[in-house]
Amino acid sequence: MAEKDARPTNAEQKEHKRRVRYKGKYPRKFEEKYKELDPEKYQDTIAHVIQKGNTPAGMHISIMVQEILDFLKIQPGETGFDATLGYGGHTKAMLKCLDGKGHIYATDVDPEESAKTKKRLAEQGFGEDILTIRLQNFCTIDEIAKEVGGFDFILADLGVSSMQIDNPKRGFSFKVDGPLDLRLNQEKGLSAAERLDTISREELAGMLYENSDEPYCEELAKAITDEIRKGHRIDTTTKLRRVIEQTLSFLPENKEKKDIVRKTCQRTFQALRIDVNNEFEVLYEFMEKLPDTLKPGGRVAILTFHSGEDKLVKRALKDGYRQGIYSEYAKDVIRPSAKECAQNGRARSTKMRWAVKAK
Repeated sequence: MAEKDARPTNAEQKEHKRRVRYKGKYPRKFEEKYKELDPEKYQDTIAHVIQKGNTPAGMHISIMVQEILDFLKIQPGETGFDATLGYGGHTKAMLKCLDGKGHIYATDVDPEESAKTKKRLAEQGFGEDILTIRLQNFCTIDEIAKEVGGFDFILADLGVSSMQIDNPKRGFSFKVDGPLDLRLNQEKGLSAAERLDTISREELAGMLYENSDEPYCEELAKAITDEIRKGHRIDTTTKLRRVIEQTLSFLPENKEKKDIVRKTCQRTFQALRIDVNNEFEVLYEFMEKLPDTLKPGGRVAILTFHSGEDKLVKRALKDGYRQGIYSEYAKDVIRPSAKECAQNGRARSTKMRWAVKAK
């Protein structure tokens, strides 16, 4: 009698579902980075990605934490303000300094990420008894300060969180396809695509120049508005990147062209992000209100990530010092260490400025 074939039938093969394999540091889809999205379970994977100088998907590596703590000199019992909660890395470090005594108030306009961070910090022992999170813009700092009697220390990290940059659904990165959104709060305001629908060539050129010092602002503004005028809506990150690449096709084919195109994409997306989120207007309002929210002797540290932000912050602190509002301010910026930049590439453009309120 012939032996029965031990191989599985076609039906049996169809029933078996192979687990989706993790595809390394650079999976093609954001959703495939499931190991990195579960840091508690896959700590070895997270550590490996960070060691290679990359930011794990769904995470944000806080920048210049020690430099910030060294300057703020937080003491138990003090009251602080974190202008941009984000992933909560800076917040957690400052909360530890309070040693269970005092309070931190934090703001964020991103309802999705702030809810995750609130839950994460609460599970680590930082509940509402020591941390209050408000879903509002940090330029409303005066309202919170009035409620609590001012702040002993303030931190404003003006960078966009890595969770937002990495998620294609948010439209912050030209490297992956997604809707051209770029809003920090997707429930409010116009998306970048909607902004481009009606913008004039002159206004777009001005936006690109003022928000990101884009040298090809005129050429890009013409190409983008011409494309939209033809009825070709630019509503995805890929469509915008392709228009940029086509606009710069006149550049000579050499090893520098790829880098120029990449930087132009970065500057264009930055300019749109600043515009749809009114970032300069918000920062200007925050810097105007800042002095009245600090207690005498109170300290503020601000992290900036591009020249427009840095110039605005520098000018405001310098003017405050001249008027006697601040007893000290950072005449020179503090930069992250070479070691930190090697471990976290997104730290390279960071500048830290600070000031101390006069007593």
